[in-house]
Amino acid sequence: MHRRFRFFAGPVPEAACAVGVGSPAAAFGFTYGTQDAFSGGESGAFGVRRPLRFLAHRLEMDEEQVAELAAILNDLKTERAQAAVEERRSLTAYADAITADSFDEDGASEAGKRRVQSSTDVQAAVLKALRKIHALLRPEQRSRFAYLLRTGALTL
Repeated sequence: MHRRFRFFAGPVPEAACAVGVGSPAAAFGFTYGTQDAFSGGESGAFGVRRPLRFLAHRLEMDEEQVAELAAILNDLKTERAQAAVEERRSLTAYADAITADSFDEDGASEAGKRRVQSSTDVQAAVLKALRKIHALLRPEQRSRFAYLLRTGALTL
């Protein structure tokens, strides 16, 4: 099923409209200011209510660019979802280490290492996404994207 965006003609892949972990904004890793309208204050990484629609409109992207941006955001969403899973696993390992008769140093240490690795993976995914977005956008679009980052309308 395709959805049409109000600001431009043509179908957009369903992946562009995907809802992920926590809220749609958190799914794509975008935040808008400090509030996320879906989760009562939880902010994601790029944080607008509809990041693809917002960027397509603000950057005046064509359909081909929007389809490519949808794929980039979907990859980023997947990496952030995996990081959320690793976060829950590490919390479980910490809880197990605390509840044992003797503190499980190795289990807690391993959980901490998984957390750091997960954070590093997300950082690498954000860098990869930014690299792809840079290649995707025209110079005037890149300057608008940078303006959105600088003003806080779009945060990473």
